[in-house]
Amino acid sequence: MPTLTPTDPDLLAAAVVTTLAVHFDPQAREASIFYWERGLPYRQEVLEAAERTGDEAVVGLVGELRTRPAVPALHVALHTRLVELAAEGGRPALDTLFARGWAAESNSRLGYQLGRHYDGTGRAAIGPEWLCSLPTGERLAPGDAPRVRVVVPFRDRGTGLRLRNLLACLLALRDQSVPRSFYQVVVVETDDEPRWRDSVEPRADHYLFARKPGDFNKSWAVNVGAVNVPGQAEILCVLDADALVDRDFVARNVARFHRPGTMGHLSYRDMWCLDESATRWAVVERLRRRAPQVDAEHLRAFVLRRPPGCCVWVRTSAFHRIGGMDERFEGWGGEDNDFAYRMDINSAFDHYHDPLLHMYHPSSAVLREDGELVNAHIPALSWGPSAEPIGDVRRFTPPAEAGSRHTPHERRADSHVS
Repeated sequence: MPTLTPTDPDLLAAAVVTTLAVHFDPQAREASIFYWERGLPYRQEVLEAAERTGDEAVVGLVGELRTRPAVPALHVALHTRLVELAAEGGRPALDTLFARGWAAESNSRLGYQLGRHYDGTGRAAIGPEWLCSLPTGERLAPGDAPRVRVVVPFRDRGTGLRLRNLLACLLALRDQSVPRSFYQVVVVETDDEPRWRDSVEPRADHYLFARKPGDFNKSWAVNVGAVNVPGQAEILCVLDADALVDRDFVARNVARFHRPGTMGHLSYRDMWCLDESATRWAVVERLRRRAPQVDAEHLRAFVLRRPPGCCVWVRTSAFHRIGGMDERFEGWGGEDNDFAYRMDINSAFDHYHDPLLHMYHPSSAVLREDGELVNAHIPALSWGPSAEPIGDVRRFTPPAEAGSRHTPHERRADSHVS
């Protein structure tokens, strides 16, 4: 008789260990408060079943994992013991544990990655200063006409970790296997002042400052970058400032547009949210040691399953056909889903399974009192082309200032930074 629950003990044991690691690790909730809360009831059932297996070794290992969830040896030991018990057979309590473990895996959007060689201790912190000491990489030459535009929306009013991540992102983009003239990188900083212009400009092909006090508006920032830069790029990539890309990132994703009828895609299915230690290791490996890609066996990450938006590739024509991103979204949450939904309805929109490494920074997500994201009130799929142009750099500028001349401290959003 076919069953919806797999019978492979190795797979089921992995589901149990992953679920318990997510439940015990204090940083898991920070990776995605929304995903963490939704999976909580399933994880609690797994924990209860694990403590009732009647096996002292399992109970002891679960207790150790509770206090040390990021130790690879404990993951291996618990996984091994569960597979051994399955081989012995005749344990109803183990069957219950496996069934609950699979139910948790099937209903959770938050997983766990722990490489065999992960070591979360003894690594010196990496800040923006260290990244600024590295060579900036090759810049676009005068007269280059890039076919691809990578837009990176950005704000950092905190500890500098987001700036650290942006600089790492930009340096990784400078280290690509395609000719430098083929693509351009645009950073759009939206804030009440251009805080990080001096650090960003040498590492981006275009730096745009778009004044906006108050909450961050990713959608508007992306639209500003899409429409306020000279040139006619055929392909647009919207990239999170915290993404650390591999050397073939541009080449691989551009090649996908060679397939008939392709209008856009998400380059990944799961996003790996690295902890701070794994982030430091990955940045050094990719940028100082010049590795083409990062070895996952050295990483600890909280795996967000199917989160749209961190890396989206679209034809520029498709982007404008749906009116770009919805500029009504404020703060964090929902804008990426909305854009992916509208792309999927209006275009041939694909999904791939590339690795996507998200460098660590403290979470900015906020839930409303009812448990929904802050933008849940905006009707889905309600944004589209209108008479008003998208990406107006003065959208959030008070009327009294909008007509004034720009000061030397401010650059016009349509200026070219070479």
